[in-house]
Amino acid sequence: MQVSLENTTAIERRMTVGIPSDKVDAAVNQRLQEASRTVKINGFRPGKVPMSVVQKRYGAGIRQEVVGEMMRDAYMQALEEQKLQPAGYPKFEPKSTEAGADVEFVAVFEVYPEFTVGALDQIKVRKETAEVVDSDIDQMISNLREQSAKWVESEKAAEEGDKVTIDYKGTVDGEAFEGGTAENATVQIGSKRMIPGFEEGLVGLKAGDTKTLDVNFPEDYQAENLKGKAAKFDVTVRAVAERELPEIDEAFFASYGVEGKDLDGFREELRKNMTREAANASSNKVKQQVVDQLVEQVAVEVPAALISNEVDRMRQEAVQRFGGGQNLDPSALPAELFTEQAKKRVQTGLIFAQIIKEQELEATDDQVRAKIEELAGSYQDPEQFIEYFMNNAEQKAQIESSVLEDQVVDKVLEQGQVEEATVSYEDAVKPPAQDAAAAAES
Repeated sequence: MQVSLENTTAIERRMTVGIPSDKVDAAVNQRLQEASRTVKINGFRPGKVPMSVVQKRYGAGIRQEVVGEMMRDAYMQALEEQKLQPAGYPKFEPKSTEAGADVEFVAVFEVYPEFTVGALDQIKVRKETAEVVDSDIDQMISNLREQSAKWVESEKAAEEGDKVTIDYKGTVDGEAFEGGTAENATVQIGSKRMIPGFEEGLVGLKAGDTKTLDVNFPEDYQAENLKGKAAKFDVTVRAVAERELPEIDEAFFASYGVEGKDLDGFREELRKNMTREAANASSNKVKQQVVDQLVEQVAVEVPAALISNEVDRMRQEAVQRFGGGQNLDPSALPAELFTEQAKKRVQTGLIFAQIIKEQELEATDDQVRAKIEELAGSYQDPEQFIEYFMNNAEQKAQIESSVLEDQVVDKVLEQGQVEEATVSYEDAVKPPAQDAAAAAES
């Protein structure tokens, strides 16, 4: 087998491979002989079909099949000989496949890029720590009560925050307009979902009351014919409902997975969970800073095949996330929606893999188990969680990857420039985008 290799770009290779004709012909003849023992042709007994007949009827197809197989085998052998690691599938370009002549083909493919990361001392990271204080727990309990609140109909006059069920009919210049009439519509006062003045006009009304609201549509209202127009809404109140918060008792604690605890025990559970949440949020922010700066600072050419594979994976994730299931073909989602993020994901993976190689990092069994135990802390049955992950090869491999990623981040923090900052719990759990916005306003 003859092989010649051309570097067309830093990561693209064009490999020409030649397979001797006698090797190809021998394989074709063997396949024809095998076929002659099994093919059924009218006028001949099974296994007695003359080779000339088999050749005439099946020769071309068998040769094409054999050549295809030999090209794939020769490609794999050539990769091994040339010590190449392809990124994705090759594109085959047959140059000569005629009977009696050497088979020659070209395989065009990308390889993983060769690069170094080197020193990490230019990476700058802000690392936040937060202590959960009593006022944070008070606010969390208040938030949890709000989330568990029920709406209860009341005879009282509507106030800010209440839900009011109404019938209404709107007119502009005495004429009804499209979308201006509704029955049994629910409006929460203060939600600002209605046009200015509408929700405010419902304050003080009780079930059975009627009122005409004089309001104005905003100048930027979406309906062109209503922009800036004065309108009247005749409103009839059907019901007023107020928010009823749950009692802080054992039933409330149990609804959030805390059984057999009093208020002090519930607060302690919250403190542990909130402390873990703040630590995880801080860790995620640090990792994001590391990723962003590595991608910016480390020059690496990303194979298109890897980006394409990642786009396909992200399409699948999108379908699963939005519940498309069997009703949506992931390939129908435009690739450009995911390409930029896919490229960053692949680039990050390549850089992390190179740092792991350069720094000789590895995930030990003890480290993997410690990570699994850490994750299990937020589950009701930690032991079951630990047993599942330790005995599931695929899940355990994901944890090993996570441990290695954590080691990469730790290595960057060891060598990079780290600014320590103490922040509130609220600031600690804010997503990075909100942090950036708050910093810009200050």
